[in-house]
Amino acid sequence: MAKVAEFLWISNEVSSNFLFCVYITTPFLCKFIAFLHLYLYFMHIDYSHISENTRHFIQLEARYGAHNYQPLPVVIERGEGIFLWDVDQKKYYDFLSAYSAVSQGHCHPRIIEALKSQAGTLTLTSRAFYNDKLGPAERFLCEYFDYEKALFMNSGVEAGETALKLTRKWAYKRKGTPINQAVILFAEGNFWGRTVAAVSASTDPQSRDHYGPYLPGLQIVPYNDLEALENAFQQNPNIAGFMVEPIQGEAGVIVPSEGYLKGIRNLCDKYNVLFIADEVQTGIGRTGKRLACDWENVKPDILVLGKALSGGVMPVSAVLANDEIMLTIRPGEHGSTYGGNPLACAVAIAALQVVTDEKLAENAEYLGQLFRQRMTSLQFESDLIAEVRGKGLLNALEINATEDSDLAYQLCMDMLQNGLLSKPTHGNKIRFAPPLVINEEQMDAACSIIESSFRRFHQ
Repeated sequence: MAKVAEFLWISNEVSSNFLFCVYITTPFLCKFIAFLHLYLYFMHIDYSHISENTRHFIQLEARYGAHNYQPLPVVIERGEGIFLWDVDQKKYYDFLSAYSAVSQGHCHPRIIEALKSQAGTLTLTSRAFYNDKLGPAERFLCEYFDYEKALFMNSGVEAGETALKLTRKWAYKRKGTPINQAVILFAEGNFWGRTVAAVSASTDPQSRDHYGPYLPGLQIVPYNDLEALENAFQQNPNIAGFMVEPIQGEAGVIVPSEGYLKGIRNLCDKYNVLFIADEVQTGIGRTGKRLACDWENVKPDILVLGKALSGGVMPVSAVLANDEIMLTIRPGEHGSTYGGNPLACAVAIAALQVVTDEKLAENAEYLGQLFRQRMTSLQFESDLIAEVRGKGLLNALEINATEDSDLAYQLCMDMLQNGLLSKPTHGNKIRFAPPLVINEEQMDAACSIIESSFRRFHQ
């Protein structure tokens, strides 16, 4: 019997007036599974404060989109600087910055102007031909971060994959590792994307489960543990690289002990292993320095960048390394149709110039200290906060609850109602990462919103 492709939207007074969609089909089992799936999808949403306009857009995503995210129930229509406006024109402080991609603020005029100017001239040639923007952009990146070569890609995870491929090539062509025996180490708790390679390196069951078989040659060591790292190096001479976030973002803004990055650099030098720094989230001013590695004056062999490299305007990422590593890849051995397109090159240069000209790293360092001071004071009066941690404007509050608790989510919902947007990670951690263009007055007002939410729940 042919399936009937008919969709019904049903509004029901079920556990807080949930709205859900049922896909009518035959046989009955398919109906039930679709109904249950969509019911569970909406279970986390409290619709009591949501307008019909907002519901409409949430319904559209649920009906036509894959259910691979659970956003907070707010529908954003416009952004400027550190602020966002929803479809009902309510204004919010953005304290997530698209996971640190919008470091230069929403729709920064200089970046948008670079986008518009280039978009009207040339957007894409592929790498089958030269274009007049890629070479200058590569030079700009190399001089900005002090490397000999730059390789543009698009998403952060593509840059991570590129770093893995470069490391393996280097191992076989330079280090003398037997073919197909190179091993790359990752820190426990890492997150660098959702490709098969990225989830193969993950220790998070939600990212990893049911995606096997996993990519071989990837191994895990504890984060912030130099002794464990050296033990791994000693036990296996085929280790080619160690890829690590200087601060683990998705894990809950886990800041390592002072000296950890310098210790990595020393051990990698000692055992002829490449130090790969995943600075997709921590780089480009976010932590109060140009790179998070700059806090310990260490230079990784391979630098992975993304997110703020475009100021949130479009997907742009890059990998930087010196000739000994980068030139192991020959023509035809790696690439991307959109990687290094003229539009991305123009945007990336503008985005980096904004960070320098507006002293955004310095602003992140200063206002990050103010934020942590306010939150530490709040911690003394609220038993809801187990820990305050962070660097620059990459910060987190760990909530005094289990990862299965919905307390962090409820706190984020309360802040949303009061005009500030953030989101939990790993259940009981709330990450706070506003655009780096935030000023002291705005930070003061935002902290007051956060404090009010915690005080309400504490009472």
